[in-house]
Amino acid sequence: MILRRDPFASPELVRRVYAYVAYRIGSGPDAEDVTSAVFERAIRFRARYDPRRGTPLVWLLAIARRAVADHRRPVYSQLSEQNEPAASGDVAEDSVRRLTVGAAVARLSPRDRDLIAMRYGADLSAREIATVLGVKTNAVEVALHRALGRLREDLRGEEGGTGALHSVRI
Repeated sequence: MILRRDPFASPELVRRVYAYVAYRIGSGPDAEDVTSAVFERAIRFRARYDPRRGTPLVWLLAIARRAVADHRRPVYSQLSEQNEPAASGDVAEDSVRRLTVGAAVARLSPRDRDLIAMRYGADLSAREIATVLGVKTNAVEVALHRALGRLREDLRGEEGGTGALHSVRI
Protein backbone atom coordinates (compact mmCIF):
# COMPACT_ATOMS: atom_id res chain seq x y z
CA MET A 1 0.00 0.00 0.00
CA ILE A 2 1.34 3.41 -1.00
CA LEU A 3 0.79 6.21 1.49
CA ARG A 4 0.50 9.64 -0.06
CA ARG A 5 1.41 12.80 1.77
CA ASP A 6 -1.63 14.95 2.56
CA PRO A 7 -1.35 18.10 0.37
CA PHE A 8 -3.19 20.10 3.05
CA ALA A 9 -0.91 19.11 5.93
CA SER A 10 1.51 22.02 5.55
CA PRO A 11 1.40 24.62 8.36
CA GLU A 12 2.59 27.08 5.70
CA LEU A 13 -0.90 26.95 4.16
CA VAL A 14 -2.48 28.26 7.35
CA ARG A 15 0.05 31.11 7.55
CA ARG A 16 -0.47 32.15 3.93
CA VAL A 17 -4.27 31.95 4.05
CA TYR A 18 -4.27 33.95 7.30
CA ALA A 19 -1.93 36.55 5.74
CA TYR A 20 -4.31 36.97 2.79
CA VAL A 21 -7.35 37.28 5.06
CA ALA A 22 -5.54 39.73 7.37
CA TYR A 23 -4.63 41.90 4.38
CA ARG A 24 -8.30 42.02 3.43
CA ILE A 25 -10.03 42.50 6.81
CA GLY A 26 -7.25 43.29 9.27
CA SER A 27 -5.36 41.04 11.62
CA GLY A 28 -6.77 39.68 14.85
CA PRO A 29 -9.71 37.58 15.97
CA ASP A 30 -11.86 38.31 12.91
CA ALA A 31 -9.08 37.18 10.57
CA GLU A 32 -8.58 34.07 12.69
CA ASP A 33 -12.31 33.28 12.52
CA VAL A 34 -12.43 33.72 8.74
CA THR A 35 -9.28 31.61 8.32
CA SER A 36 -10.87 28.88 10.44
CA ALA A 37 -14.00 29.05 8.29
CA VAL A 38 -11.84 28.62 5.17
CA PHE A 39 -10.29 25.42 6.51
CA GLU A 40 -13.66 24.16 7.73
CA ARG A 41 -15.08 24.58 4.22
CA ALA A 42 -11.99 22.98 2.72
CA ILE A 43 -12.37 19.92 4.94
CA ARG A 44 -16.10 19.68 4.25
CA PHE A 45 -15.66 19.93 0.48
CA ARG A 46 -12.28 18.22 0.22
CA ALA A 47 -13.56 15.71 -2.32
CA ARG A 48 -14.03 18.60 -4.78
CA TYR A 49 -10.33 19.50 -4.76
CA ASP A 50 -8.77 18.74 -8.15
CA PRO A 51 -4.96 18.99 -8.18
CA ARG A 52 -5.01 19.44 -11.97
CA ARG A 53 -6.72 22.83 -11.49
CA GLY A 54 -4.17 24.26 -9.06
CA THR A 55 -2.21 23.79 -5.88
CA PRO A 56 -3.88 23.39 -2.49
CA LEU A 57 -2.97 27.03 -1.72
CA VAL A 58 -4.75 28.28 -4.85
CA TRP A 59 -7.84 26.26 -3.95
CA LEU A 60 -7.80 27.51 -0.35
CA LEU A 61 -7.44 31.12 -1.47
CA ALA A 62 -10.42 30.77 -3.77
CA ILE A 63 -12.38 29.65 -0.71
CA ALA A 64 -10.85 32.49 1.32
CA ARG A 65 -12.02 35.08 -1.22
CA ARG A 66 -15.60 33.89 -0.75
CA ALA A 67 -15.18 33.76 3.04
CA VAL A 68 -13.92 37.36 3.11
CA ALA A 69 -16.89 38.44 0.99
CA ASP A 70 -19.23 36.58 3.36
CA HIS A 71 -17.66 38.29 6.36
CA ARG A 72 -19.52 41.50 5.42
CA ARG A 73 -17.39 43.84 7.47
CA PRO A 74 -15.60 46.93 6.18
CA VAL A 75 -11.96 46.48 5.43
CA TYR A 76 -9.73 47.82 8.17
CA SER A 77 -7.44 50.62 7.18
CA GLN A 78 -4.49 48.80 8.68
CA LEU A 79 -2.29 46.20 7.09
CA SER A 80 -1.64 42.90 8.78
CA GLU A 81 1.02 42.97 11.44
CA GLN A 82 1.81 39.33 10.65
CA ASN A 83 5.54 38.68 10.20
CA GLU A 84 6.52 42.31 10.73
CA PRO A 85 10.11 42.88 11.80
CA ALA A 86 10.79 44.66 15.07
CA ALA A 87 10.95 48.41 14.75
CA SER A 88 14.48 49.33 13.75
CA GLY A 89 14.21 53.04 14.30
CA ASP A 90 11.67 55.56 15.42
CA VAL A 91 8.55 53.67 16.53
CA ALA A 92 6.32 56.72 16.01
CA GLU A 93 7.59 57.19 12.45
CA ASP A 94 7.12 53.48 11.70
CA SER A 95 3.57 53.64 13.05
CA VAL A 96 2.70 56.68 10.96
CA ARG A 97 4.19 55.03 7.87
CA ARG A 98 2.23 51.80 8.47
CA LEU A 99 -1.02 53.71 9.00
CA THR A 100 -0.40 55.84 5.91
CA VAL A 101 0.20 52.81 3.70
CA GLY A 102 -2.75 50.97 5.27
CA ALA A 103 -5.05 53.91 4.61
CA ALA A 104 -3.85 54.12 1.00
CA VAL A 105 -4.51 50.40 0.48
CA ALA A 106 -7.97 50.78 2.02
CA ARG A 107 -8.78 53.54 -0.51
CA LEU A 108 -8.09 51.21 -3.44
CA SER A 109 -10.94 49.45 -5.19
CA PRO A 110 -11.95 46.05 -3.82
CA ARG A 111 -10.35 44.33 -6.84
CA ASP A 112 -7.05 46.18 -6.33
CA ARG A 113 -7.05 45.35 -2.60
CA ASP A 114 -7.74 41.72 -3.45
CA LEU A 115 -4.85 41.59 -5.94
CA ILE A 116 -2.45 43.20 -3.48
CA ALA A 117 -3.60 40.87 -0.69
CA MET A 118 -3.06 37.80 -2.86
CA ARG A 119 0.34 38.99 -4.09
CA TYR A 120 1.81 40.41 -0.90
CA GLY A 121 -0.34 38.88 1.84
CA ALA A 122 -0.56 35.31 0.57
CA ASP A 123 2.66 35.64 -1.48
CA LEU A 124 1.09 34.18 -4.62
CA SER A 125 2.74 34.46 -8.00
CA ALA A 126 0.88 36.10 -10.88
CA ARG A 127 0.24 32.64 -12.32
CA GLU A 128 -1.32 31.44 -9.06
CA ILE A 129 -3.47 34.57 -8.81
CA ALA A 130 -4.60 33.99 -12.38
CA THR A 131 -5.66 30.47 -11.44
CA VAL A 132 -7.65 31.76 -8.44
CA LEU A 133 -9.36 34.44 -10.52
CA GLY A 134 -9.81 32.34 -13.65
CA VAL A 135 -8.03 34.84 -15.91
CA LYS A 136 -4.78 34.91 -17.90
CA THR A 137 -1.47 35.52 -16.13
CA ASN A 138 -0.78 38.58 -18.27
CA ALA A 139 -4.09 40.12 -17.21
CA VAL A 140 -3.10 39.68 -13.56
CA GLU A 141 0.35 41.19 -14.15
CA VAL A 142 -1.16 44.25 -15.85
CA ALA A 143 -3.88 44.67 -13.21
CA LEU A 144 -1.37 44.32 -10.37
CA HIS A 145 1.00 46.80 -12.03
CA ARG A 146 -1.84 49.31 -12.35
CA ALA A 147 -3.01 48.73 -8.77
CA LEU A 148 0.50 49.37 -7.48
CA GLY A 149 0.70 52.49 -9.64
CA ARG A 150 -2.52 53.79 -8.09
CA LEU A 151 -1.16 52.99 -4.62
CA ARG A 152 2.12 54.81 -5.36
CA GLU A 153 0.22 57.82 -6.69
CA ASP A 154 -1.96 57.93 -3.56
CA LEU A 155 1.13 57.69 -1.36
CA ARG A 156 2.78 60.56 -3.26
CA GLY A 157 -0.25 62.67 -2.37
CA GLU A 158 0.03 61.58 1.27
CA GLU A 159 3.79 62.13 1.45
CA GLY A 160 3.52 65.48 3.24
CA GLY A 161 6.22 64.73 5.79
CA THR A 162 5.50 61.04 6.43
CA GLY A 163 8.07 59.63 4.03
CA ALA A 164 5.83 56.63 3.47
CA LEU A 165 6.57 56.43 -0.23
CA HIS A 166 10.34 56.24 0.21
CA SER A 167 10.43 53.73 3.01
CA VAL A 168 7.86 51.20 1.79
CA ARG A 169 8.76 48.70 -0.89
CA ILE A 170 5.82 48.25 -3.23
